[in-house]
Amino acid sequence: MVGFGFFSCEKKDTPDPFVQPTVYSDLNFLENSKDQRAVLAQLEGVVSEIEKCEKIDSTTTYSKLIALYMAGGPTLSAIGTPYFDSKIKAPNAWLQKAANASGKTYNPLDSNGTGGVYGAYLFDESGLDLAELVEKTMFGSVIYKHSLDLLSGPISLKTADQLVAIYGANPTFPNTSTSKTLAPDIFLAKYAARRDKNDGTGLYTNLKLNLIKLKTAVGKGEKFNKERDEAASAIKSNLEKAMAASVINYCKTVQSNLSKTDLKDTEKASALHSLTEAIGFTLGLRGIPQDRKKISDAEIDEILSYFNYSESVKPTTYRFVLKPLIELPKLNQAITKLKSIYGFTETELNDFSKNWIVEQSR
Repeated sequence: MVGFGFFSCEKKDTPDPFVQPTVYSDLNFLENSKDQRAVLAQLEGVVSEIEKCEKIDSTTTYSKLIALYMAGGPTLSAIGTPYFDSKIKAPNAWLQKAANASGKTYNPLDSNGTGGVYGAYLFDESGLDLAELVEKTMFGSVIYKHSLDLLSGPISLKTADQLVAIYGANPTFPNTSTSKTLAPDIFLAKYAARRDKNDGTGLYTNLKLNLIKLKTAVGKGEKFNKERDEAASAIKSNLEKAMAASVINYCKTVQSNLSKTDLKDTEKASALHSLTEAIGFTLGLRGIPQDRKKISDAEIDEILSYFNYSESVKPTTYRFVLKPLIELPKLNQAITKLKSIYGFTETELNDFSKNWIVEQSR
C-alpha cells in the first residue's frame, strides 16, 4: 500500500487593521459631555458679566463675580489650576479689579487708578483687558488642564466625548465659529479653527483626526492601545500648539495696529485688548506640571516679560500704547521664543497671523 500523509496548515492569526472613520460618532455625546458643556457655560457666565461692564453705565460686584465663578459642579475653581484659582480669588485679584473698574473710565497715562472703560473694553490700571485676561487664561488653566486630567486616567468612549466638548468642538467638527453652521466651534476650538487654513494639515484638522482616532481605538479594544496612545499624545501637543499659535497671532496684530501713525484711543484700546489675549493664552499654561506640557514656567515668564507682564512687579502693559517704538520690538522676541519652543516654521508663523475663518469666509 502506498501511504499518504495528510498535513494540516495552521492559519496564523493576522491582526485586524486599524481603519479610522472619517466622521466622529455622536452616539451618547450629549449625555457623556454634559459636565464639560456646563463648565464652558460657567466660564461664559463669568466673562459675560465682566464684558457687560465694557459700557460705562454698567457695574458689577466682586460677590456677583465670585458667585458665578464658584457656581455649578464641577466648578471652575475645582477643575482649574491652583495657580489660576489664586489669581481669581486672592485679595485685589482679577475679579476684584473688574468690580473696582466697572462704572469708571481708564486713561493709559494713569497707572495708579482703578482702571475702567477705554475704547470698547474694561481695563485694570496696568492696561490689561479684564474680560480677556480671565477668559484666555482659563483656556489653559481650565480647558487644557481638564483635557490633560481626562487623558491621564482610564480613557473610555465617554472620555473621548468629554475631550471634544471641553475643547469647544462637537461631533460635526465644522472648523468655523460663524453662524454658517448650526453648531459652531466655541472657546479653544474656535481659535484652533482660526489658525487652520483648511488644507488638511492644520491644528484644527489634526485635532479632529486624532479625536476620531482616539474614540475609534478605544471602541475597538485593547489591541489598539498603541493607536489610542498615539492619538492622546497628538491631542495634548496640538491643544498646546493652538494656544501658542494664538499668542503669535495677537503679537502680530498688536504690531500691525500700533505701527500706524496718529492712533485714535479706540485703536490703542484695541491693541491693549489684543495684547491681553496674548498674555492670557500664555499665562494659562503657568502652573501646569512640566511633564504635562512642552513649555516651561521659566519660558512662560520670559515670554510674559516681553509683554511687560510680571508676577513680581506691577505690570506696565499700558506702555505699549504710550511708547510703541520702544515696546513693539519685544514682541518679535516673544514670537522667536515660541517658534523655538514648538518648532514652528516661517510658513506657519505667517499663516498664524491670519484669521482663516474670515480669510476663507467659512
